[in-house]
Amino acid sequence: MDDDAPLTVSGLGERVEAVSALYARKFGVERDPDWFMLKLAEEVGELTQAFLVATGRTRPRGDAPPSGAAPDGATGDDGGASPLADEVADVLAHLLLLARSQGVDVDAAVRRKWLAWEAELP
Repeated sequence: MDDDAPLTVSGLGERVEAVSALYARKFGVERDPDWFMLKLAEEVGELTQAFLVATGRTRPRGDAPPSGAAPDGATGDDGGASPLADEVADVLAHLLLLARSQGVDVDAAVRRKWLAWEAELP
């Protein structure tokens, strides 16, 4: 895989699905409709925790950087490698998995729900 190639939402969804299916086989996880929703909720909770740590609003846990290290939530000079960035990636991936499991065309939905407003931009 070319890690520098531009990502598309649909292409990313396919790649995330392949990784998730591998994970499920490797660890014996049954990915039923409830699992997709519950995993997304779990990951949103982890994102919330990482955000609180990154913005100095709670004590750090585990290998998290100390509170206040990036008070604005910035990731620093590491190209986005931070607990917060990792959790954003998890939420995005699990959102794509949930959408895919429910037959939602994310590209079409975003165009219809969000990008339709672009016509009103200056």
